Amino acid sequence: MGVYVHFPWCLQKCPYCDFLSMPLARDQIPHVAYADAVLAELDGRLKGDAPELVSVFFGGGTPSLWRPSELGRVLKAVLSHFRTLATEAEITVECNPSSFDRDIALALLDIGVNRVSIGVQSLDAGRLAFLGRLHDSGGALAAIETAMRAGFARVSADLIFGVAGQEPEAAAREARTVAELGLSHVSAYALTIEPGTRFGALARKGRLPLLAETAVADSFVSVHEALTSLGFDHYEISNFARGGDVARHNVGYWRGDDYLGVGVGAWGTITEEGRRIRYRNTPVVDRYLAGAETWTSAELDRAGLISELEPIDAPTALAERMMLGLRLAEGVDVESVAAELGAAPWPASRTRAVDRLVARGRLVRDGPRLRIPVEQWLFADGTIAELM
Repeated sequence: MGVYVHFPWCLQKCPYCDFLSMPLARDQIPHVAYADAVLAELDGRLKGDAPELVSVFFGGGTPSLWRPSELGRVLKAVLSHFRTLATEAEITVECNPSSFDRDIALALLDIGVNRVSIGVQSLDAGRLAFLGRLHDSGGALAAIETAMRAGFARVSADLIFGVAGQEPEAAAREARTVAELGLSHVSAYALTIEPGTRFGALARKGRLPLLAETAVADSFVSVHEALTSLGFDHYEISNFARGGDVARHNVGYWRGDDYLGVGVGAWGTITEEGRRIRYRNTPVVDRYLAGAETWTSAELDRAGLISELEPIDAPTALAERMMLGLRLAEGVDVESVAAELGAAPWPASRTRAVDRLVARGRLVRDGPRLRIPVEQWLFADGTIAELM
């Protein structure tokens, strides 16, 4: 099992971001109260024997804004609830260059964090302004260098490509620049326009400059070639790792492992008494903070914490495992997963869809395993939709 801890605050809401986050000055964040609420939720959720803990991921928002002493209290509580830890459990904190310096780096190391993910996004001043980022290119590179010098075992950087005005070689150049600093993981995402964002509103009005799809595709290929030439393995559509340093927490999502979500608006998927359940916590901060006192003595779904609860039947679970597993270069062993879940692996409609996609070169079938070849990853969403 992995544990995801959501921190909902950031200094400024980025116009492309559709995650649950809200801007707030660092000194106005309820650091202690939020940690207390997360601790109360953990006490309510984790009772009895817990499975092996593989990873802890602090995401947001901007978790590097959270006072390290309070983040440390939460991390200590998470670790204490699991009797068995995977060897060198991965503990990641997402950080923005605007809220990450040497003091924060050393404090995070001191409380047991062994991996940081730096939100670089771009190294171009114009694109950083367009994306609503508060840092400049120098600040982004300094944050990576600070993390490396501080001694984190693993450092990752996030990049966004496919932004209007960006040439494919510029996207590749940014990827090479961050990779050559020595980090072992890069996430490179094509800019997507989500409906609930400021970019989404501008796009609906025809007022958002967008890069042509062919140029986005060329950038994807250029970034792939740049990073693989530097020894990175393109192990997932948007992720590259060197020396086997994959993002273990995210790989757990793609392989369908259970994960516990805690914090405002956090999603989780867990197996209880043979039933797979997905839940979401309330996205309302005040409700989350106010309800903490009741969670340890009441069922969480009756105490105002859970806003959504969905049982997942075997066919749905298999479809989701396929959808997520096909994002990985290794693909997914359909028959093994189906046997684990008690679902039929090859209903007639799925078999027909597989045959069509294989014939068009969009999918490879190797016995029970399906995978999307790297050169077809640009069409992965359509391939998965047709397969589903």
